[in-house]
Amino acid sequence: MSIALSLGNNLTTGGIFKPTAVNNTSVNNVTDFASIAGGSTLVLLSTQTASASASISFTTGIDNTYDEYIFKWINCHPASNDSFQFNCSTDGGSNYNVTKTTTFFAAYHYENDSSTFLGYNINADKDLLNDYQTINSGVGGDDADNSCVGYLHLFAPSSTTYVKHFIARGQHISQTPYTYENYVAGYFDTTSAINAIDFKFATSNIDDGIIKMYGVVKS
Repeated sequence: MSIALSLGNNLTTGGIFKPTAVNNTSVNNVTDFASIAGGSTLVLLSTQTASASASISFTTGIDNTYDEYIFKWINCHPASNDSFQFNCSTDGGSNYNVTKTTTFFAAYHYENDSSTFLGYNINADKDLLNDYQTINSGVGGDDADNSCVGYLHLFAPSSTTYVKHFIARGQHISQTPYTYENYVAGYFDTTSAINAIDFKFATSNIDDGIIKMYGVVKS
């Protein structure tokens, strides 16, 4: 009876809990919470900040703990106009040279509305090549406010049965200037475990920027 009265006193006539229904006392008395649908499934594993860096590498934490890893780069600014790239390693970062097959398409729009584009970029894809894959093509570096952002999903990198799939999306401002968005996907053609990843600009340093690595909790 007392429980019912307490519950009733904390409800409005419309059946909504009053702000006073949950307080320090009531929360402290709770012994268990049920799982909440839609909760966060990302675990931040590492954050690295560039400062005139030749590259940013993640050489630990990529293992079978997670089936998917997400990398986010935030406001990466090149020393000069350049393309942002990545590659993976199967030997802990001693070599970044995993063979890959990829696809790349993009869209751009000039600030002055003089030109637009949507199409496939045959110069940015790979066919069983082991060099670095472009994920932001032609980032403006001459202007101080230019940078690139994006995210990369790497799936089951520790599998020793299947190739390693990835998808990525990037957005940046080019020197003209115009906004440039690109979509990249493909697979690393190896059944060896991938255990390191490297991000860099093709020919210049990463003057500034942040790259984060997340693990996606297994369901």
